[in-house]
Amino acid sequence: MQIHNHTLRKPAWHCAGLICLAVFSANLAAQAPPENPTALEQILQRLDRLEQQNRELVAEVHALRGELAVTRSRPEAKPSQEVEEKLEIQDRRIEEQAQTKVESSQHLPIRITGMALFNAFVNSRQTGSVEAPIFAPLQGGAFSGGATLRQTILGVEFRGPEMVGGGRISGSLNMDFFGGSGEPYDSLFRIRTAALRVDWKTTSIMFGQDKPLIAPREPNSLAQVGISPLSGAGNLWLWQPQARVEQRINLDSHTTLRAQVGIFQTREDYGYVPPVYASSLQDQRPALQGRFSLSHSLDDERRIELGSGFHTSTSHFAGFTVPSRVFALDWFANPWRKLEFSGAFFRGENLANLGGIGQGITIVKQSDEYYVIPVHAEGGWTQLSLIVTPRLSFNLFGGLQDNRNRDILYGVARNMSYAANLMYRLAPNVMLSFESGQVRTDYLNRGIRLNNHNDLGLAYLF
Repeated sequence: MQIHNHTLRKPAWHCAGLICLAVFSANLAAQAPPENPTALEQILQRLDRLEQQNRELVAEVHALRGELAVTRSRPEAKPSQEVEEKLEIQDRRIEEQAQTKVESSQHLPIRITGMALFNAFVNSRQTGSVEAPIFAPLQGGAFSGGATLRQTILGVEFRGPEMVGGGRISGSLNMDFFGGSGEPYDSLFRIRTAALRVDWKTTSIMFGQDKPLIAPREPNSLAQVGISPLSGAGNLWLWQPQARVEQRINLDSHTTLRAQVGIFQTREDYGYVPPVYASSLQDQRPALQGRFSLSHSLDDERRIELGSGFHTSTSHFAGFTVPSRVFALDWFANPWRKLEFSGAFFRGENLANLGGIGQGITIVKQSDEYYVIPVHAEGGWTQLSLIVTPRLSFNLFGGLQDNRNRDILYGVARNMSYAANLMYRLAPNVMLSFESGQVRTDYLNRGIRLNNHNDLGLAYLF
């Protein structure tokens, strides 16, 4: 059999590229797993697996080339047809892997992430075009439903060169089409979360937009993606600009202590202010937030995590200064590989500016004088997940927010939501989900209203 030189010899730049690709993939694999992995974060896990496969292909090609080199050094021996065929196949596979690489104008690697998500839904009360209402409307109506692709997510991740002190720059940007009126022709592109990070061995700095530092977790759902699941029912979800600093202390090989502190920008217009004072309201205010967490790994698949946090800020309008104070707990545990338990709890005052439901402030008039009362509230959520097989999982979750009745004059006194879903992987990157849930909203002096929600979701992860 004749051996062609162009099959056995590759330019030096090609080998250097393979070596760089292997080093870059190893750096990605060395990053710590997310503290709270969800169904969406499995996108990143899939890409990591692709990179691992690419490293294995490179190693196999080197081995085949070594075998051919030995054969060529022995004139009496000829390379087997099997070796040549293997080498040709591996070269084609590496070329296919290289086609998935995306590079920025600064020649830095970029990964495209996200999912195309189709939802078909039915609500038992008139809620307009709202896919997953966070509260039951006071006035009922006919059944409503429809289908949408607005919850589709597009994201990019990038990693930069090493900087002074050995820090690594990385970042992400996640967007969806959930803005606009809700009509299919009026779905506006918007930013969900974003981050620019610098990571050292035990310290990290982040600038971006995300949930409050005190509420890092959320339930698993493909029905509620445009806003976080259980928003208004125990999940403080608002994605807002912020800056954070994190310090990690490894107590031993399995236990890590994290201390985080950050500045968070609140959304004051989420708390009710009478129209006469609306023009004097400061819509955004800085808040100080902190969180401390302890995590312990039982093995490669099981871990236990517990965190606590605080939030403090003030609301300003018409000469009034109203405090906003929140204390929070969150947890995650999977003592058994097929069972996961997670959740959060909070208690505080004037927390509508973080995504709480109802009013955060009440203004009362007594003897020609006005008094401002911060609305006290408490709540939380919990989820139990059963991973039956690598393809099939069940999730049961529920939450509530209870506003103190004597602090409000009208509106939502209590909001509760609970749901169950089934998620099945039709393929490694194709997920089918069915979810059914109910929202129970208790209006002060008006009684309880119910809304049932059923959703069928089909997601293609990429």
